Amino acid sequence: MDYKANPKYKDRLFCFLFGNEKYKKNALSLYNTLNGTSYSDEEELEITTLNDVIYIRMRNDVSFLISSSLSLYEQQSSFNPNMPIRGFMYFARLYDKYITERHLNVYGHKRIALPTPGYVVLYNGNEQRPAVEKLCLSDAFIHPDTSGGFEWTATVLNLNHPDNQNFLKKCRPLGDYMQLVSDIKRYQGQNRLGLTEAVDRAVTECIARGGEMAEFLLAHRAEVVDMVLTEFDEEAFVRDIRAEGVEEGFVQGRAQEREQSLRTLVASLKKFVESPRELYELIIANDYYKDLSFDEIKALW
Repeated sequence: MDYKANPKYKDRLFCFLFGNEKYKKNALSLYNTLNGTSYSDEEELEITTLNDVIYIRMRNDVSFLISSSLSLYEQQSSFNPNMPIRGFMYFARLYDKYITERHLNVYGHKRIALPTPGYVVLYNGNEQRPAVEKLCLSDAFIHPDTSGGFEWTATVLNLNHPDNQNFLKKCRPLGDYMQLVSDIKRYQGQNRLGLTEAVDRAVTECIARGGEMAEFLLAHRAEVVDMVLTEFDEEAFVRDIRAEGVEEGFVQGRAQEREQSLRTLVASLKKFVESPRELYELIIANDYYKDLSFDEIKALW
C-alpha cells in the first residue's frame, strides 16, 4: 500500500533545507546566488519562516536600517498568478512586526527607514513557463491602472528552464533539491513506480552520489522521506479532488435547481482553495456559472 498523506502536516523539504537555523549556510548560498552577493558569515543572516515562506534579513556592519534587505523566497510546484497579492500581504505583516519591535513611529514627522523588499518565487512544476516572469499586482485590478503608483511584483524563476541552470550550479543545495524532485517525478513517470518506491529510490541514489545533500539525507532520511511523500501525495490528492469536484458540481448543476447545485459545488471546492476570490475564479470558469458575482460566491464561503 502506498503512503497516504497526513492532512495536518505543514512543513516542506524546501523550508527544511533553507529555513532551518541548523543549515544557515544553505540559505546564505541561496541569497548570494539570487542577489549576486558574496556574504560568507552565516551570523549576518537571520531566518524566520512565515506560512511556508522563507524570510531572510541581511545585516551589514555599517547600519542595519540604512543598508538592509528583506527577502522572501517561496518554492511552488504549481503556477499561481496571485503571488503578487500574497507577497504584498506577507510583507505587510513583516513590516508591521519590524516597526513594532523597533518602536518606530509611523505617525511622526521623521521618515522611518525600512529594509528594502525582494520577493522571489522558485517554480519547479510541470507547466512550460518562461525563464523569468514578473507578476504585477496591478494586473489584478478591476479597473486598469497604468500610473505605476500602486504596484507590487513577484519575480518567478522557472528552475526547469535551461536559462536558469546556472542558479542550480551556483547554489549546490538548490541544485541537489531540484535533482531529488526531478528523480522522483522520473521514477513515477517513466518507470511507473508507486510514490513510496519512487521517493525511496531517489533518496537512495542521492545518498550514493555523495556530497552535502547526501550527508543531510543520512542525518534526516526518515524526516525527508515523510516530507516528500506527504507533499507529493497532497498535491496529487488536491489536484484530483478539485477536478472531480468541478465535474460533479457541473453535472449536478444540469439536473438540479441552480441554487442547490451551486451550494454543492462550493462545498466540494472550498476546502481546496485559499480564499473566496480563488473559489470565485474557479467557478466562473464554467459557462454555466459565468454570470455569478463575487459577492454571491463570497456569501457561500
